[in-house]
Amino acid sequence: MTTFRDLDYFLQIAGIIAAGFLVFHVVIFFIRNLWREGILTAIVRLFSFPVVIPLIIVLIINMLAFSVVFIRPNEVGVVVSFPSVGGVRPQPLTGGFHLVMPFVERVTRYPIAWQTYTMASSYDEGDELGDDSIRARTSDGQEVLLNCSVIFRVARQQAVLLHVEWQDRYRQEFVRPMTRALVRRQVSQFTVEEVNSSSRRDLEADLDRRLREEFADNGLVLDAFLLRDITFSPEYAAAIESKQVALEAQIQADYEAERMRRLARGQADAILIEAQGRAEALSLIGGVISENRDLLTYRYIEKLAEDIRVMLVPTEAPLILPLDGMLGQTGTLTETAPLDGLLDDTDTITPTQPLEEDPDAETAVGNN
Repeated sequence: MTTFRDLDYFLQIAGIIAAGFLVFHVVIFFIRNLWREGILTAIVRLFSFPVVIPLIIVLIINMLAFSVVFIRPNEVGVVVSFPSVGGVRPQPLTGGFHLVMPFVERVTRYPIAWQTYTMASSYDEGDELGDDSIRARTSDGQEVLLNCSVIFRVARQQAVLLHVEWQDRYRQEFVRPMTRALVRRQVSQFTVEEVNSSSRRDLEADLDRRLREEFADNGLVLDAFLLRDITFSPEYAAAIESKQVALEAQIQADYEAERMRRLARGQADAILIEAQGRAEALSLIGGVISENRDLLTYRYIEKLAEDIRVMLVPTEAPLILPLDGMLGQTGTLTETAPLDGLLDDTDTITPTQPLEEDPDAETAVGNN
């Protein structure tokens, strides 16, 4: 099915075919008249209706073919005109049908849809085959490789300016070199650490602003500058990796140190709590003993071993003990004596004669 865009081309092709048939018809008509009536008659008959009518029809077809122009909605047409001042119409043709002067005016179409130009290091990712990334050098002398894309379109009302300045070479001779030059210039204003940090956003913003200005001055509209990837030199990449490993090790060491500090603090708190508990317990015990002084003597006797034979009793605490609790397995009576004035620190009292067992007897122990 023939579209509107194909209509003008169809008319041009039809005009060319019609012209060819007209030439063939004129040649056959001339030869036939030349053979029958001679050359003069043949020449005169070239101006007869059998030749003039087809000639007029062919001229009309060709006039229509070169006069009717259809511009698609995503295009704009620049009319190169011989009669116009400067050789071009000042206003471009927008979408739709238009009439131009045949043979003295010609229409050049430019797309106004968004276009993307990519420069990448991958072999077939960018517009150019091979490594087409941008090599730039930072302010501190480090080399970086940048992959980027530029999204732009032809400004509808500035298509005439673009045609005059660049024609259809604007992608290769303006967009590409202008982008590469500005990227190198802006990267040289940053250090490699800034390019590898949050300052990368500032770099993208500066490039976007400057490219937007340059494109506008040449009939293009910039939609976005995309800094897709940054590759650093092998030496700098190795240094960054070593720095990152050292940073991770430092973080781990700080974490271990903090963990040990917390553990030590927890142990110290536990010891402090235990000491406070013991102090409170001792304070309570001291209070109970001060109110019940015999309690200490009782606890002392309670802790004595069952087979003890000699017992030292404080003189301040006279006790009456049961006889059967004082006898050993051999029926020997264990004697007690007061402490004051009788024993040194190393003396003990040992019984020399066993006593007869008397279940009813009791041994009284007291002060002399």
